[in-house]
Amino acid sequence: MPGTDAAQLAIVIAAAAIPGIFAITMHEVAHGWAAKKLGDPTAYMLGRLSFNPLKHVDPLGTVVLPLAMLWFTGSAFGWAKPVPVAFRNLRNPKRDMILVAAAGPGANFAMATVWALFAILVGAVLPDSSLVSAFLLLVSQYGIKINVLLMVFNLVPIPPLDGGRVLSGLLPRAGSDVLDRIEPFGLIIVLVLMFPPVGVLWRVIEPFVAFFLDFFLGAAGLLY
Repeated sequence: MPGTDAAQLAIVIAAAAIPGIFAITMHEVAHGWAAKKLGDPTAYMLGRLSFNPLKHVDPLGTVVLPLAMLWFTGSAFGWAKPVPVAFRNLRNPKRDMILVAAAGPGANFAMATVWALFAILVGAVLPDSSLVSAFLLLVSQYGIKINVLLMVFNLVPIPPLDGGRVLSGLLPRAGSDVLDRIEPFGLIIVLVLMFPPVGVLWRVIEPFVAFFLDFFLGAAGLLY
């Protein structure tokens, strides 16, 4: 099998499934929760302020693409179904758009912290040699990696990524209008920049990913 053997793939999926589900769910709920607090109840009214991951799963981006990439490359990339936000309903749309967009990566930062603390707790309570300890530490490691990658990736300043919305809120109206015109093509632009032969996007975000991985994994006493 390309990329990794079946046993390794099974272990990766088992260890990454729980933190991966929590990561995408909390990321999207954080957007909806922030929007509701700032005046837009759209996500709440549509039932998207839910911790049920099925509410946030995009069949292609959350299931098919990540599993295909794990199968062929041993790494994964994907996305969840975006939480709907009617920015016109926000009390201060330009400012509040920044806060709503930043809430998702903020949730991922918080979850990376929780997984690091969980790893410390596992190391303090369970014997180092136990299989349970080894698996839980692997889960914690994936929890940190997934949340760091989601946080940094979503802060790339290309709409519809969160960083694009933050940048749009910070720019004057003319710059914001340019980003609005780019948004319908944003995902295509991101994919082109991420994968070969271009591949420049990963080279740009890799130092930031490495910095936060060093911080969280180092604090948790984990190697990667």
